[in-house]
Amino acid sequence: MKWIHNKKRLTAYVLTALCIASTGFAATEHWNDASTRPKAVVATQAGNENWEQWKESWKTIQDDYEQVSLAPGKDATQMNLAWYSKDKAKAAEVRVAKSEDMSDARSFLGTCKTGTVIDGVQYYTNKTTIKDLKPDTTYYYQVKIDGAWKDVQSFKTGNPDDFSFMYVGDPQLGASKGQTSSEGNKQDGLLATRNDAYNWNKTLNSALAQHPEIDFLVSPGDQINEPAEDQSPAKIKLQEQQYAGYLSAKALRSLPEATSIGNHDSMTTGYQNHFNVPNPFTEETNPTKAGHGYYYSYGNALFIVINANNYNAADHEALIKKAIKAHPNTKWRIVVMHQDIYGSGLDHSDSDGILLRTQLTPIYDANKIDVVLQGHDHTYARTYQLSSDGKQHADFSEYKVKGQQGQHHNLIDAALKDSDTKAAYESQNLCYTIADMQQGTLHNPKGVFYMSSNSATGSKFYELIPQQQDYIAARSQNWRPTYSVVHITKNQFSIDTYDAETGTPIDQTYSIIKD
Repeated sequence: MKWIHNKKRLTAYVLTALCIASTGFAATEHWNDASTRPKAVVATQAGNENWEQWKESWKTIQDDYEQVSLAPGKDATQMNLAWYSKDKAKAAEVRVAKSEDMSDARSFLGTCKTGTVIDGVQYYTNKTTIKDLKPDTTYYYQVKIDGAWKDVQSFKTGNPDDFSFMYVGDPQLGASKGQTSSEGNKQDGLLATRNDAYNWNKTLNSALAQHPEIDFLVSPGDQINEPAEDQSPAKIKLQEQQYAGYLSAKALRSLPEATSIGNHDSMTTGYQNHFNVPNPFTEETNPTKAGHGYYYSYGNALFIVINANNYNAADHEALIKKAIKAHPNTKWRIVVMHQDIYGSGLDHSDSDGILLRTQLTPIYDANKIDVVLQGHDHTYARTYQLSSDGKQHADFSEYKVKGQQGQHHNLIDAALKDSDTKAAYESQNLCYTIADMQQGTLHNPKGVFYMSSNSATGSKFYELIPQQQDYIAARSQNWRPTYSVVHITKNQFSIDTYDAETGTPIDQTYSIIKD
């Protein structure tokens, strides 16, 4: 009866929170101030630039909304592209060749649909797919935008039997808003975006220089900071400037990126207009404006990208089953999602981050998921191998914002200020068992491995929760951007995480071998 009482109390708190502002925990004072290193050089589309040069380039970048994004296709033989244009074409068009002079080019056509209005200008979203790609091959491509062919760019396909990808956490360009730089500027949304875009370039350039074997990028969401929940023209423009900064990175002309929808991405159509995801799960009953979950395969690995802003776990279970039915024999099953149901950050790991834990844990077990890659908490954490406890637990459905989470994680934070409610909530979320506590290299372990990534840009950091949870094997917060490199072969999954600037490992290698 006490749990029923607490459910009623929590409902009351949520209703109250809908009517009042709740800030929850705030970002720390730690952030990466690009202006403190004016001589540091990054490779950009304009050339090698230091901070002063970047500020000048930014005047053009900030309103260049027609940036191209690459994404993995439905399998390793395909590549998806998306871009904005001012002109409405009959079809999106890209041409691809093995020769840099494009003499042997093939053309691929796609869709051109009405997209976002920015500053009163109608933009169109273009999407197309390159097919019949061969492994370990360099390709050159050109995209036609507003009736003109853009400069030739290139990408290299990987080896599906032995590949690596870069896993980053919450770039969240613009999240350093409100911080004061060494130049004396209290950063508004645009200055924060300029700062964070420079640092995004730095992280990508550093990672690729240190690990040229990287074949593509995986992001668990929050590419940008401005949610534009009110849909106002000014907020939409700022959001699009943040996407412009994010996509402007020179590395992304050659590096495919498999992104997911973060809560800051979820409130508008900007995400789905900029990214061309394969196999979108349009059957989702509670989708966000940003789009849907999706899946793709790469060699012997199946990637299932969950739209975790949708709190309807039945949707996610249906996506997982559909993906597995399409690829029943892949050895590795990897889920990517934004909200960390097993994290260790102070801001989310004991509140909205575990709002789906009781439902998703048994679903991942039942479908033999190997690894779950998460974001959201702006701290580094990895778990032991975890399994469901097999018991029934509350699903908290009455506390969830239907359809999408957006910025409303503050609702649960407000509710959990009541100690009885918090105790009941946390007791229900003790829904797991620790299946294997080995470290280093594990052979055929039971359970699922969960990983939470820190910020890849340093735009925003959170503290670690004071009491480390029993499911956490390792965690850290050193106030520096990090990235991980995942290496997958037919029989082994390995993950290493590095300081983005120095390339120094911040943790030991964690490997799973399936004999």
